[in-house]
Amino acid sequence: MLPVKKIFLIVLVSATATISSIAQTIRIACIGNSITYGSGVANREKNSYPQQLQNMLGNGYQVMNFGVSGRTLLRKGNYPYWATAEFKKAIASNPDIVFIKLGTNDSKAINRPFLNEFENDYNDLIDSLRQLPSAPRIILLLPVPSFMKDSNQIYDPVIRQQIIPHIQNVAYKTGCEVIDLYSLFIDKPELLPDGIHPSSLGATIIAKRLYEAVMLNSKKSFNIFSFISEEKKISSFYGYECADFVFSNHACKVVKPKKAAEGLPWIWRARFWGHEPQTDIALLERGFHVVYCDVAELFGNKEAVTTWNKFYSYMHKAGLSKKVVLEGMSRGGMYVYNWALANPGKVACVYADAPVLDPRSWPGGKGKGPGSKEDWEIFKKDYALTEEEALQFHNSPLDNAEKIARLGFPMLHVVGDADEVVPVDENTNPFEAAVKKAGGSITVIHKAGVKHHPHSLPNPSPIVDFILRATNHKTNFATVAAPSAEYRSAAGWKEAADWWKQNSDIDSLLLNGNGADIVFLGNSITQGIGGDRPNVTYKPGLDAFTAAFKPYKWISAGISGDRTQHILWRLQHGAYATAKPKLIVVTIGVNNFTDDSAQEIAAGIAAILSWMKNHLPATKIILIGPLPAGIQPTDEKRMKYEQVQQLISRFKQTNMTYLPLSNLFIKTGGDMNTDFVSGDGIHLQAKGYEVWAAALKNIIDKELGK
Repeated sequence: MLPVKKIFLIVLVSATATISSIAQTIRIACIGNSITYGSGVANREKNSYPQQLQNMLGNGYQVMNFGVSGRTLLRKGNYPYWATAEFKKAIASNPDIVFIKLGTNDSKAINRPFLNEFENDYNDLIDSLRQLPSAPRIILLLPVPSFMKDSNQIYDPVIRQQIIPHIQNVAYKTGCEVIDLYSLFIDKPELLPDGIHPSSLGATIIAKRLYEAVMLNSKKSFNIFSFISEEKKISSFYGYECADFVFSNHACKVVKPKKAAEGLPWIWRARFWGHEPQTDIALLERGFHVVYCDVAELFGNKEAVTTWNKFYSYMHKAGLSKKVVLEGMSRGGMYVYNWALANPGKVACVYADAPVLDPRSWPGGKGKGPGSKEDWEIFKKDYALTEEEALQFHNSPLDNAEKIARLGFPMLHVVGDADEVVPVDENTNPFEAAVKKAGGSITVIHKAGVKHHPHSLPNPSPIVDFILRATNHKTNFATVAAPSAEYRSAAGWKEAADWWKQNSDIDSLLLNGNGADIVFLGNSITQGIGGDRPNVTYKPGLDAFTAAFKPYKWISAGISGDRTQHILWRLQHGAYATAKPKLIVVTIGVNNFTDDSAQEIAAGIAAILSWMKNHLPATKIILIGPLPAGIQPTDEKRMKYEQVQQLISRFKQTNMTYLPLSNLFIKTGGDMNTDFVSGDGIHLQAKGYEVWAAALKNIIDKELGK
């Protein structure tokens, strides 16, 4: 029997360790309405966005859902959040981070008379949180759009024109961070089935965005305004502090983020300050500075470049990164490319939107477009050209496309295919062809039927992701282990048998020894093998794989919609390490194609292989990666497939065999064999499963000694 003193010491040490563990856990409170609660989300206990965020963050974080359906931010609203027990619990939780998603219900007709009190009530809510001992980081979430038509209920024009500006004003006055969820859903009505509430897959979008915010690596205590010695006027730019000042006789602007990202990245708007600002706002959220130096109307001539050189030096000396993101909208294309040519090594990437690349096209109007006589005269004056000399001008970005390509930075153009002002055929199309011929990197997003306006994209995510990748600030979600939120019976499942049920079925089979020999691990294509899965209804590969692998115990561990991150989570939290299968066939990656680059997908596959190496060292692996995709060789899916295969072909790991299947499904001319693959260029038909099974049989028999 231990002495009392020693028992007390053990208890004290144990209690101290527990307190230390609690202290190290970052507590996140999600305050909000029905969208936070998870109304309309299939299996909301597992798929609401707070729970999905918890799963992504993992150990070290505690995410708490304090959402209450129907509640308003307004104290005088019909159902104020202030009066709920959950609000008291949120306060009592003493959180380190708070996400507030309120305002949707405040747009109802019954609550609109009190909207003049919205900002005061929000300020009070923030004050009540800031008084907590934890001094939490507070992040305001803009409401998602409403696609309902009833103007008396939750109404989008009120959300867009009143609620969102109110929240941005609050963010400006309080210094709180703010995240724009509105833009993330404006082009995704299918993810709000009832017009208001995001589905479980919509909740995934929110959770991923909040994950980025939590994980933002910031440069602490950096304030660029302290480096600007000129007299400044501070105002709000959509909730962010904007400094207006005059530098070298030119009007300039600098907008600082709430938290500056490590490395201090920045984006430089060339022209048309504040027009279609959604990309700039999204980058401010992620810690970028946004700057502007007005050199209108100089069309990127020597004077403009010289002025910009001085401004660049000023910003770089103030601390901003050596390489800048250039944003050229319309005639801004001339500015950014001319400056880039004069400043090799200082450009991270270029985002050009309906850009002018040949002044003879615009403002000259010497092609399809009408041009602008007034601006044509300004252009000639800026470059000291006669009419004849201007017509023979050969120093435009289009003329210099090959030189620009050799500078090595990636480029993204967003164009309207029906642009009547700056015709695509006279600007971006020939520029793209010349850049690619010279080996440069350029991507063009075409907006079918769109004219010169509107610029940008309502949801700027493709533009933002391009910039984040180019500056090495992109979160690679292909490597962030997370369960899926897939729920549709159209996924080849019995009704109500969602992703979690499929995962549970697989774990049960693993624990029962059904997969002792072979586990086929993957997505819907692998799921189609069937096997003994009780809640899978579509099994086109069952006969082929049953015949080929009859001597073995095997399991189809494919789940429709799965990506690399879902496989990684299943491995980490499932029964695979316990089952210790003799061999695993890994076929994954095609569902990542939409959101992730080839490099990101390959990194996700590498993370899967690394986990297997550490936790299943005796298990043999056959790595297929994604199966061939895309009906034609020019399809984006095919190009992404080829890029991923090229990368994973270099992987070397003990007990692993790389098995690409291109030659089995792609015909000599490059087209997919549609006898084997369905019209979507992805899923296999029954004959395709026969081909796949035959290709696997020989190597599996060899590996397992049959």
